[in-house]
Amino acid sequence: MGSFESRSRWETRSEQTNNSNNPQEDVRVIHCNDPQANAASKFKGNSISTTKYNILTFFPKGLFEQFRRVANLYFLMIAILSTTPVSPVQPVTNVGPLVLVLAVSLIKEAFEDRKRFLNDRVINASLIDVFQDRSWIKTPWSQLAVGDIVKVNQDQYFPADILFLASTNADGISYIETSNLDGETNLKIRKALERTWDYFDEENVSKFKGIIECEHPNNSLYTFVGNLVFEKQTIPITPNQILLRGCSLRNTDSIVGAVVFTGHETKVMMNAMDVPSKRSTLERKLDKLILLLFCILFSICLVGAIGSGAFISIQYWYLGLTLPSIEEQYDPRNRFLVAILAFFTLVTLYANIIPISLYVSIEMIKFIQSNQFINNDLHMFHKDSGTPALARTSNLNEELGQIEYIFSDKTGTLTRNLMEFFKCSIAGVMYGTGITEIQRAAAHRTGLRLEETPQAEDAIKEKGFNFVDKRLMSGRWRHEPNPEVCKEFFRCLAVCHTVLTEGEETPDKIVYQAASPDEAALVTAAKNFGFFFYARSPTAVRVREAHVEKLGQVVDVEYEILNVLEFNSTRKRQSVICRYPDGRLVLYCKGADTVIYERMADAELNLYKEVTRDHLEKFGVDGLRTLCLAYRELDAQLYEAWNEKFIQAKSALRDREKKLDEVGELIEKELILLGCTAIEDKIQEGVPTCIETLSRAGIKIWVLTGDKMETAINIGYACSLLSNDMKQFILNSDVKTIRDVEDRGDPLETSRVLEDWVAKHLQDFVNKAEQGASEMDLALIIDGRCLMYALDPKKLRKTFLKLSMMCKAVVCCRVSPLQKAQVTTLIKDDAKKITLSIGDGANDVSMIQAAHIGVGISGQEGMQAVMASDFAIAQFRFLTDLLLVHGRWSYIRITKVVAYFFYKNLAFTLTQFWFTLYTGFSGQRFYDDWFQSLYNVLFTALPVIVVGIFDKDVSASRSKACPQLYKAGIDNLYFKWRVIVVWLIAATFQSLIFFFLPITCAQFPQNSPGRMLGVWDVSTMAYTCILITVNLRLMMASSSLTKWHHISVGGSIAAWFVFIFIYSGVQISFIQDNIYLVIYTLMSTWYFWFTIILVPLVALSGDLLFMAVQGWFFPYDYQIIQEEDKYHHVEDKDDNEQQTEMMAIFHSPTPEDRRMNAMSQLPGERSKHTGFSFDSPGFESFFALQEGVGTPAKPWDIARRASMRFPQRGKGSSSSPKTSLFQRNY
Repeated sequence: MGSFESRSRWETRSEQTNNSNNPQEDVRVIHCNDPQANAASKFKGNSISTTKYNILTFFPKGLFEQFRRVANLYFLMIAILSTTPVSPVQPVTNVGPLVLVLAVSLIKEAFEDRKRFLNDRVINASLIDVFQDRSWIKTPWSQLAVGDIVKVNQDQYFPADILFLASTNADGISYIETSNLDGETNLKIRKALERTWDYFDEENVSKFKGIIECEHPNNSLYTFVGNLVFEKQTIPITPNQILLRGCSLRNTDSIVGAVVFTGHETKVMMNAMDVPSKRSTLERKLDKLILLLFCILFSICLVGAIGSGAFISIQYWYLGLTLPSIEEQYDPRNRFLVAILAFFTLVTLYANIIPISLYVSIEMIKFIQSNQFINNDLHMFHKDSGTPALARTSNLNEELGQIEYIFSDKTGTLTRNLMEFFKCSIAGVMYGTGITEIQRAAAHRTGLRLEETPQAEDAIKEKGFNFVDKRLMSGRWRHEPNPEVCKEFFRCLAVCHTVLTEGEETPDKIVYQAASPDEAALVTAAKNFGFFFYARSPTAVRVREAHVEKLGQVVDVEYEILNVLEFNSTRKRQSVICRYPDGRLVLYCKGADTVIYERMADAELNLYKEVTRDHLEKFGVDGLRTLCLAYRELDAQLYEAWNEKFIQAKSALRDREKKLDEVGELIEKELILLGCTAIEDKIQEGVPTCIETLSRAGIKIWVLTGDKMETAINIGYACSLLSNDMKQFILNSDVKTIRDVEDRGDPLETSRVLEDWVAKHLQDFVNKAEQGASEMDLALIIDGRCLMYALDPKKLRKTFLKLSMMCKAVVCCRVSPLQKAQVTTLIKDDAKKITLSIGDGANDVSMIQAAHIGVGISGQEGMQAVMASDFAIAQFRFLTDLLLVHGRWSYIRITKVVAYFFYKNLAFTLTQFWFTLYTGFSGQRFYDDWFQSLYNVLFTALPVIVVGIFDKDVSASRSKACPQLYKAGIDNLYFKWRVIVVWLIAATFQSLIFFFLPITCAQFPQNSPGRMLGVWDVSTMAYTCILITVNLRLMMASSSLTKWHHISVGGSIAAWFVFIFIYSGVQISFIQDNIYLVIYTLMSTWYFWFTIILVPLVALSGDLLFMAVQGWFFPYDYQIIQEEDKYHHVEDKDDNEQQTEMMAIFHSPTPEDRRMNAMSQLPGERSKHTGFSFDSPGFESFFALQEGVGTPAKPWDIARRASMRFPQRGKGSSSSPKTSLFQRNY
């Protein structure tokens, strides 16, 4: 709540400041080292609270949260009604279960909130050095205030957002780790303001009285706008001087800083918002089902009310209806009032038709499914990184079993995000002889043969560098046609970056800490080409250059870094302005080919422009990631004029980022192209197989990437997303027609022409797709510019949606993070399909949050995608297990649980309704109050939870081997309205049996004295029959039976008999005065025993017949597999495999472990006796089996398999179950 309130205040304050003419309202003014001056501003304290409740708000707020659910509000209304005179049942009947359910939910909330409270208390009590009274004093974090001067030591966390003033390191630098913010473990460099470097010791700190003017608190982690006013100087503050709360100090003894933001106003706390709440499709349908039950409840109550008004009459004088003291509820002189009161009476009587324990049971089932099965699945455990799967929410388990569209990022999701410098182009010459995985896949696809160049023995192979070409190694580049261009190319790699160094300053021991794997690979390449970047200071980089003047010569050169124009998703480039030791000024720039080519000098200065473009396309076809490198010589006068504008933009308090970008445009022009780099990012292990399997499951996969179209297409081929059998529709804006219009320099005309061009091609593609839709699979490849027009809701959106829905695969290239989210929303909202987005980087967060389910990959780009996701996995290939196994199982289990809940409650309630017809619609209860109260919460609760946790139609291995089983979830086959109707019909039929068969016993004497059975005897007998029947029906609905099924069902029935023996054996008037000795009377009659056997058999006969007909003539696919597994004696070995993997991961097995594990995997010994004459053991085929001849099929087996439409097998057929299963369907 704290972060939400802070965010709301920030937004309100921003609106106020934007509409204000007073510039002082736009800034936050902080007096450093002056608590009295800051007191007037009333800044927030540094104490944090992440709890939802406190002692005073727990019950009111907790109950409010519970009663936001419509079902709980309904039960509250029923509980209130049960305390009124119109209620035929004691209040405990409805109040008791409601209190129990609320208590369980509140205890769970309290338990979770207490953990948050304890964590907050530990954090708030952490100590930090604060400068007070001219010395450093240990102070709890909670007492820290804005403007305080603090000292943070190595490996400590920053207690607030701090302005970096001074450091023990030279030149005022420090290293921080931001893993708590974004998951990135590589170190970041921060530089103190040069004017404050000396303010470290106590004497100087006591003199520091600066004023900070900065932006108000906001949630942007990577921006900060402010100035430090100190000794009549205004010094701009950049994000490079801000140390955020939650980060930690590394490789630095200590730093000193001034507190800027505290507590819930720190940036990390303002980002601490929950992932957007998502509800599963099944849960939304559950609301409709509850509405249906409301309608049924209203209908039967209305029938009863009308019947009560019609039945009440003075002719029934023996009921005492004419007495003066008769209650209004039974006064025949006011039939309308009688009907109204009878309606409310029946509402309380039939309240159990809505299952009060449904939500609690489902939450418990989902929680166990997530925490015990998904999180602990060794098939989704990545051994290399030690990363398990993680279910960050349990609300969407069943949604995993209904996914129809997957939207995937490419880099780090389909690929490994482990970059290797592979090839390059310098001065129009291509270097690098290696062959990529994409090239091999393309050659295999087209049947071409590749000739690989053998790698030399002395070839350099290290992380980030996989370059093979002797022409550039060991100084041989000096003999190339353009050695000066080569030299500038390598210097650009060595200077234009933000990489940090660790370890010794030697090529073999140095470690590069980079913001991205690409940067590290480029600096590593420069090192191996002879330009070794080995040290960085805040103002310079040091490079050890070899072979520049002559072969074998090594020179250390220091390049002064004057300005850094940083990379962002809008600029798509990074520039560094440096000064050589001889005073030469050079701007080095690297970035995407599109932005570099737009900023080049005239053609006569860029002789290699076109040939480099061809090389870029070739690298893209080979699946490589490309960057262009360029430089510009700067005149000192030009630079000084530009630098003044740069300093002004850097000091701006409003729109600083925008102004910096505009200033950057002024100098990043007239560039001279040096060449381009090509980096390989290999496909992840198992991705092609995973995509092929998911495709067979009926799931359509879209790839949304920022890479070039050629790269994306080849990645699509390499991972089996695209194939030569597909008809491909390619929509690429980089064509001659569009380029010619762009060359005229009119943006409006370009936009109009491009829109018309996209519209024409989209319509052509739709026409072609409709003509040949049934002939072959279709694929659409579209770039970001075309996509911008295709997503226009007023014009082309419907056409684009129509085309994409007909395609099996879609690849979107050059797309922005916003476009990724827009494409996801298109399918989710417009097509109404269930979607899943998967990615690994911060640019995938919007796409992940837009989909029904977001999956984050814990990879090389930090943890922002994981922190925004619903589920987290380490590798793309684990989607197979997550969807086809856990998702499908969860869907089947939850649908079965929900349908069964409504079945058992409707059957129970309708039995009471039939009794109402027998009692003149009077509202007389059929069951004892405690019977009604405990029906859902005790006697039928455990078995359904066991089914929701353990029920399994086929094994995990079979689920993956037969992915077509997943299509049942996409089609929602097990939760269609016809399935619900079948359950409701069964409930209605069984309720008639439950009532009318036992009630016949009241017609005749049944005990030895010849007495008639009373209403409580009959109701107890009917209640016993219901419990036995509904529990047995659950076992019939189970796809597999485990010991837990038997224990839960047997235990529930046994618990009923234990309860009734005790409850009926003790007479307590204020609890019960009707059931005394009832069970003992019943059990003394033969009729009771006959009834509890007969009624379940008759009641379940219809279900048995329906299941037999359905299984024989209309089998589900999983039933066919079950039959094949039985026929082939296939056993589920998943448990044994899990044991084996667990032993391999967590400890080295001893010889005894290996022996026991091997024995556990031996096939179990089975009896060959079948019960048929001459078939023990396989009489007619015993000797034939010794010769390898199979047993002849039995006539009954042939009839059964034929009815299930099995493929026919010849004698001794060796076809596998996988092959035979889907010959007819797929």
